[in-house]
Amino acid sequence: MSRDSQHLAPGEGDRTGQVRAVVRAMTLLREIAAAEGPGLTLTEVAERAGLPPSTTHRLLTTLESERFVRYDVAAGTWQIGVTAFVTGSAFVRTRNLLMLAKPYLRRLVDLTGETSNILVENGGEVVCLDQAESRHTMRAITQVGGRMPMHASGSGKILLALMSRDRREAVLGGHPLDALTPNTITDPERLERELAEARQRGVAFDDEEHAAGLRCAAAPIWSETGQPVAAVSVSGPAARLTDDRLQELADQVARVAADITAEFGGRPGR
Repeated sequence: MSRDSQHLAPGEGDRTGQVRAVVRAMTLLREIAAAEGPGLTLTEVAERAGLPPSTTHRLLTTLESERFVRYDVAAGTWQIGVTAFVTGSAFVRTRNLLMLAKPYLRRLVDLTGETSNILVENGGEVVCLDQAESRHTMRAITQVGGRMPMHASGSGKILLALMSRDRREAVLGGHPLDALTPNTITDPERLERELAEARQRGVAFDDEEHAAGLRCAAAPIWSETGQPVAAVSVSGPAARLTDDRLQELADQVARVAADITAEFGGRPGR
């Protein structure tokens, strides 16, 4: 284990203040929680955690006594227990996406020099919930609380791309594909092709489609059930956001969106 000190006496903490047994127990929980199918056998848990089976068994039985894990006799596997579920549910009840995202929006501004935003779908449009502004005099014009058509914005397009087809058709069916600029995509077939590319990339672009002279890149934030709950974007003037620069921003916004997802307790959908 990379975070485990192999030279500590049992129960002793390492120099970062971690207690080895606790770190090991948390590692077992993470591995069992990440497993596909009906849990993991003792051998599988030990191999994934990089621990001897005897040590793994002692830790698992301790976790079992507190109901963080359970042993399924019929399947012969260790599974997540009710206490872990209750603990996770408490996090879901108390988490606040905007508060979690704020430092990441500021990080995006520091990384890119451009305005960063977090947006959600509402009523077939995207709404800007929060923003960290660029220090440049020329910057994006979207304001907190502002609404944009989904087909004409990077955030809207990435959220559309990740919806089920039925949901996407329902959303687009209630909103005409109006041309806001000469670059706005108004042809449904062309939009579907663009959404398919965005779904493959994990990032969508606005190439002066919402407002002339403005470009953006957007990536999704995922929930714990693998559903997109919001999008984070970086936007700025086309004069600064050249094609090469826009691709750099896309990579950066994708990494930050992944970090927000992890902080939020989410997981990318399939």
